[in-house]
Amino acid sequence: MDQRLPKPPRKDQDGDQNQSRDHDRDGPRKGNGLAHALGTGVITGAADDDPSAIGTYASAGAKFGLAFLWIAPVVLPMMYVVVYVSAKLGQVYGKGLFAIVRDRYPRWVLYPIVLGAFTGNVIEAAANLGGIGAALNLLVPVPIGAIVVVAAAAILAFQVFGSYALLRAIFRWLALALFAYVAAAILARPDPGEILRGTFLPRIRFDADFLSMIVACIGTSLSAYIYTWQSNQEVEEEIAQGRHSLRARKGATDAELRKTRRDVVIGMLFSNVILYFIILSTGATLHPAGQTEIESAAQAAAALEPLAGAGAKYLFALGVVGVGFLAVPVMTTGAAYDLVQGVGRSGSLHARPREAKLFYGTIAAVTVIAVALNFLGFNPMRALVWSGIVQGFSVPPLLLLMMLMTNDRAVMGNRVNGRLTNLLGWTTTAVTFAAALGLVATWLR
Repeated sequence: MDQRLPKPPRKDQDGDQNQSRDHDRDGPRKGNGLAHALGTGVITGAADDDPSAIGTYASAGAKFGLAFLWIAPVVLPMMYVVVYVSAKLGQVYGKGLFAIVRDRYPRWVLYPIVLGAFTGNVIEAAANLGGIGAALNLLVPVPIGAIVVVAAAAILAFQVFGSYALLRAIFRWLALALFAYVAAAILARPDPGEILRGTFLPRIRFDADFLSMIVACIGTSLSAYIYTWQSNQEVEEEIAQGRHSLRARKGATDAELRKTRRDVVIGMLFSNVILYFIILSTGATLHPAGQTEIESAAQAAAALEPLAGAGAKYLFALGVVGVGFLAVPVMTTGAAYDLVQGVGRSGSLHARPREAKLFYGTIAAVTVIAVALNFLGFNPMRALVWSGIVQGFSVPPLLLLMMLMTNDRAVMGNRVNGRLTNLLGWTTTAVTFAAALGLVATWLR
């Protein structure tokens, strides 16, 4: 993009510096309607509420009750800004997140971050497959191990043999499963006064258990795999519109950035509402009953039955299963994006397997490893919560790089961040570092 335009950049609604057009864009502009926003935005939001997140939020509600509801409105602006800057990176630069890091930073910066993100995706995929197995076991009397194998095989088949359009359509419908947690919370009949106090009057404790849960909630709501997925989905959407060359994909118009912000707002608001209702459902039932430790998805769902009725049990399980089938392919595909971009190779869901052997081979290998990890005897729900804590430590350095890149004119041209995006982004970066350091301090003490 030409950085020597005669007119000074103006600013749009979020404060990002803009030009009316960066350059002519090849290919048609499609998908600007509300239905498209509800699709792409909700898919990202639902993937953020994966079984790992469900396990973390359910554990938070059980352990601390409705007093932990304040975490939802606090993390909402953070969820928005991290997904928005990752989307803008992919949209303006025309490449996925780690391809940009490879272009801009030395290998000693690139490789550790790729390794951390790749490892996190594998662990998350394994934990989420275990969550699917434990939840489906409540509905179908089949061994959990068998469910994990069959579920992984079905997910892999859709990724390898299905088209990008098919995957996107399926994901939209699976996202609806998360509304089960809204119904489960209503069945719990929580006290309105306690809801208001828990939401707007934060009660914070400076002990290891409380800080661990804050880090886990921040980590899982700002999961690194979402950044990879979002930046690469911007590229995939551009390819779907016929912009196959890097030159055709580079840059973004005012209208395209407005659409991106709208998609991200819709997705993160959806994700945050579900986060809120998961804490509400377990905080209003399990915590008052003294069941503050959740050891498995089955225990969490079964514990709801005598307190909120059989419907709550099945709704809880349905939510884990539905979003698990959405989130696992996001994680395995994200791991493939991480690896191929880290080593300088290409890979896309629009390519056929024979055209992107490393990309699809990585998806298959990660799926197999994730299945194998479920046969090592780890407790699924405990693994889900710990994976959230791991994400909490991997998020800060990656978010720091994203903020540096979105303020780098060599990457963004005239689309560098404006004041509002920088305020939210740097505040979020500081909060994630502070939460992780605070947890380390309590451990050392």
